[in-house]
Amino acid sequence: MLFVIDVGNTHIHLGVFRKDELVAHWDVSNDGSRTVDELGLLLKSLLAESGLAAEELTGVSAACVVPPVCATIEAAFRKYFGLKPFFAGPETERKILESFDDPREVGADRIANAVGGFHRYGGPLIVVDFGTATTFDAIAADGSYLGGAIAPGLAISIEALFKRAARLPRIELVRPPRAVAQDTVSGMQAGIIFGYAGLVEMLVRRIRREIGEEAEVVATGGMAELIVRETGIVEKVDPHLTLEGLRLIFERRGGARTLPAGGDN
Repeated sequence: MLFVIDVGNTHIHLGVFRKDELVAHWDVSNDGSRTVDELGLLLKSLLAESGLAAEELTGVSAACVVPPVCATIEAAFRKYFGLKPFFAGPETERKILESFDDPREVGADRIANAVGGFHRYGGPLIVVDFGTATTFDAIAADGSYLGGAIAPGLAISIEALFKRAARLPRIELVRPPRAVAQDTVSGMQAGIIFGYAGLVEMLVRRIRREIGEEAEVVATGGMAELIVRETGIVEKVDPHLTLEGLRLIFERRGGARTLPAGGDN
């Protein structure tokens, strides 16, 4: 079995593949203060609760955009599972990044989305990932990564309103009945949800004009369903696309970088 782990700024998305089947998945908060032991025990308990044996794990494929947490993850897997994680990144996927100006600037999660998206849907393709930031990634017909756009995420937008506007409350992200709201909470919900749907539509249209109007659009990430319902421009929602990309990256490299914890490579 392969353990896959996508470390974002706010959440950590985890999954276990048995061959090409995702047999379990979890989302946990990214608490940067977790110790190696806390993380290792958490991972073991998640596996146990899903009826999966830790001894069956043969590899770990990770995308991590929070360097301090990367070190904790590596130490936890070494100590509790006897495995050294493989970390996907620009240096491991040079081929698809050949046309990008500075591959070092592309996050590992965006690379995984490009790999997973092209495998499932072909190209040209636009992947919209609703995370702490919302990213728009363009993939060419041959699978190469072209670049994209980055916008503040929904949660960041809500928090900014709450913190910077003295009389605006922290709200639950729920679709309001209409755009012309008659109370503050509904007004904030309308502005964020319907306004964000407009942001997605405009960026997708602009990217399509640049890479090809036939480009398919797929969304992933925790907030995808909420926004996709408000726009007809996104054709599919694939909640585990990043995890699938991490599996594919690991497999096409033959798992060569995931070694027993005692290995030196």
